[in-house]
Amino acid sequence: MSSAYEQLLAATISHLEDLKAGGARFVQVDPGLLARLSAAPTKQAAPSSPAPVPAKANMLAPDSAAPAPAPPRPAVAAPSAALLRELLVDPSVELTPERKEAEMARIRERALACIKCPNLASSRRNVVFGVGTIHTELMFIGEAPGMDEDEQAEPFVGKAGQLLTKIIQTMGLDRDRVYIANVLKCRPDTPGQRTGNRKPTVDEMNTCKPYLLAQISVIRPKVIVALGATAVEGLLGRTMGIMKLRGNWQDFNGVPLMPTYHPAYLLRNQSLAEKRKVWEDMLAVMEKLGMPISEKQRGFFLVK
Repeated sequence: MSSAYEQLLAATISHLEDLKAGGARFVQVDPGLLARLSAAPTKQAAPSSPAPVPAKANMLAPDSAAPAPAPPRPAVAAPSAALLRELLVDPSVELTPERKEAEMARIRERALACIKCPNLASSRRNVVFGVGTIHTELMFIGEAPGMDEDEQAEPFVGKAGQLLTKIIQTMGLDRDRVYIANVLKCRPDTPGQRTGNRKPTVDEMNTCKPYLLAQISVIRPKVIVALGATAVEGLLGRTMGIMKLRGNWQDFNGVPLMPTYHPAYLLRNQSLAEKRKVWEDMLAVMEKLGMPISEKQRGFFLVK
């Protein structure tokens, strides 16, 4: 086997291991590249027309009915396996309250010093790590900080954050009794614009994801609420519309996850019916956690 081939194969295997460590199950590959990797080079001439190979490669099991090859996509960064190993807390390790605090402080220190996305590191005012108690059963996860959050170094402090606080209070909780974080810890840069926000890229979310996974490994929540389509994409890797996903329990590494609308959506669409949808999602969360629910709470935002 040639040295060049060995290097290419080793690099490919390493990249696939990183993808798998980050939760990926499929990758898009160029059919020609996959064909060349399927057989080691020999002194004999390669076949003039290699057998067709499906464009979608299942990393866990062969695809019995693969679709037609899709055009190759640009490479997408996966969560760094090395960084994950450094940050994650082994689920078999018992965490005392003191150990939890120490582990979260360690993760926070690493996140605050992160410069893996140079454009974000140079444009941010603060790294927005998270807020609330780490001794909680409930986590809310959004997509990324906005201008207000970047200035105050705290997630969900703008108008959408104020609405989220009201939702939490209506559940019978205080904001400081849950934990709130984002998939991306830095505000996405908007070159040439003083205001406005943009959606984080997949590369940005995957680069930052080890910090969120580490936070989850310390908090060990019983339920996660994903706020909006981008948060769902960052956590689950799915781009299905939030209108189809919301209200349906998902699994995130063994933790029940409830997708729901981002509070900003309710600021734009204040119909009673849309508010009720989000509230029904929160009622499901409360039931999952075994929280008491009054008849008054069950009747909030009902269309009469």
